Amino acid sequence: MSNRNPNEDGHNPPSPPFSKGGQGGFLGKKKLEDDNYCFVCGEKNPHGLHLNFSFEEGKAFAELVTQKTHQGYKNIVHGGIISTLIDEAMVKTALLQGIPAITAEITVRFKNPLMVGERATVTATIEKMNKKIIETSAVVKKTDNTLIAEGHAKLLRQD
Repeated sequence: MSNRNPNEDGHNPPSPPFSKGGQGGFLGKKKLEDDNYCFVCGEKNPHGLHLNFSFEEGKAFAELVTQKTHQGYKNIVHGGIISTLIDEAMVKTALLQGIPAITAEITVRFKNPLMVGERATVTATIEKMNKKIIETSAVVKKTDNTLIAEGHAKLLRQD
């Protein structure tokens, strides 16, 4: 239960994606660091996906073959795994261009199921950018080009 005051229609007003909370933005004075334990791309994470992202023609992309451990319902890849792939790809498209960023807002729309054992590619691009916000989009597709999911995000620049 939220302690914020509901607006006229009874719903709580939206929170800002990240409050400044002092100097240095959302992370304060902390610097983003990679210790190779990222769930999606970390080489040291024994439970991770171990994806290798490439960058070409303004797009970040990676390929994976889904496993039984990625399922939600029987033999269907969990939507959280697909959402995670989309989130990571959108952040990677900024990082691979030398712009550190974190996700402030993300929307994912699921179009078709991805079955356990199927190969898929996630591809992301930057749509728009200013001093603070990077707007990105991403898709997950099967090898036959079937659209699994699409996502859009607003990233907060950390440079």
